[in-house]
Amino acid sequence: MSKFTLKWGILATGGIAETFARDLWPNPETRDVKDVEHKVVAAASSSSKSRAEDFLKEVRGVEGAKAYGSYKELANDPNVDIIYVATPHSHHYQNVRLCLEAGKNVLCEKAFTTNAKQLEELIKIAKEKKLFLMEAVWTRYFPLSIQVREWITSGKIGPVYRTFADLSMAMPPEDTFKDSHRMVNPALAGGALLDLGIYSLTWIFQTLYTTQKKPQAPSLLTAVRKYRTGVDEQTTMLLSFPREDGGDAHGIATTSFRVDGDPGGKASAGPSIRIQGALGEIQVFHPAFRPTKTKLVLKDGTVEEKDWDFPGPGKGSGWKNGFGGTFQEEGEGQGMYWEADECAYALRDGRKEGKYESLEESLMIMRTMDEVRKQGGVEFPEKIETTDYPIDLN
Repeated sequence: MSKFTLKWGILATGGIAETFARDLWPNPETRDVKDVEHKVVAAASSSSKSRAEDFLKEVRGVEGAKAYGSYKELANDPNVDIIYVATPHSHHYQNVRLCLEAGKNVLCEKAFTTNAKQLEELIKIAKEKKLFLMEAVWTRYFPLSIQVREWITSGKIGPVYRTFADLSMAMPPEDTFKDSHRMVNPALAGGALLDLGIYSLTWIFQTLYTTQKKPQAPSLLTAVRKYRTGVDEQTTMLLSFPREDGGDAHGIATTSFRVDGDPGGKASAGPSIRIQGALGEIQVFHPAFRPTKTKLVLKDGTVEEKDWDFPGPGKGSGWKNGFGGTFQEEGEGQGMYWEADECAYALRDGRKEGKYESLEESLMIMRTMDEVRKQGGVEFPEKIETTDYPIDLN
């Protein structure tokens, strides 16, 4: 059987774009995926064509891969099947819309957009043009996450009443970032919520919403601690999910730049995610975005611990991947390839959205984050909140 080949264009050439594109290089058979494959055939940098050329060499793009000095050129490349958008949150709406208007399928880095109204517009355009559109919440596609959801839906821990989820990383902003940095700059939709907190919300939603036969929107209470630039530096959210049989299930999602979910860096602080049911609980250990360990603790005394691998070409391959200047062991994958595989399967099979996070759920989470910002008084400039198009944000 011939493999389905998905030809990727990479929009932006920063750190997350490099990590994603690097993960497309190893043979998918190293992770037991035998029927799809990926090729990076083009990349675009807003700064220069030469930057895109350097990027393609770094990520091992295919021979003859095209480098562009503008995003519009990439969007109009007829050899590209799908574009991965890896710009800051503030630019997602403009960049994704550019691609959709050009007739391109899109995988967009999280957070999908700055607000829900922007996402509503993108979903409308994608449906009108019959294009695939998905949020790159890579954690959803890990075998670990799939197993956790299966434990819940199979009743392994009984009815789930509560989930705690945290992603906090101690990086005091005044010592770590200039005020112009994307992590704390309101003009770039900065703050803990949209960058880290979305992972906490991902675990809340995929355990208390995705797993329900008839999921309902949660109510929300939030507390926000602001940084001097006006963005959030620490946010706590209490979500209450209605249940058909009465009562609510509670989700507590937290994120912070001030404290660390694993202070010693050795998973010695306990789980960052706890999913609690009548018959036991599932524990998932830090970091919430790329966890490698679970622990199942049941009321009957059962305790099952498991370490989860991120397959790759292995030692001796000369290939490494990582993010933020830190690399995994030689030959170990980062894990972004699983969401890329999902895109390949969807396009092969004619699906227009992701299997494990629908566009409706992405929109629900975006609306939740809108309400968090509203309750916390976090505002961004109008030019990155608007649905007007096109707008030059550079």
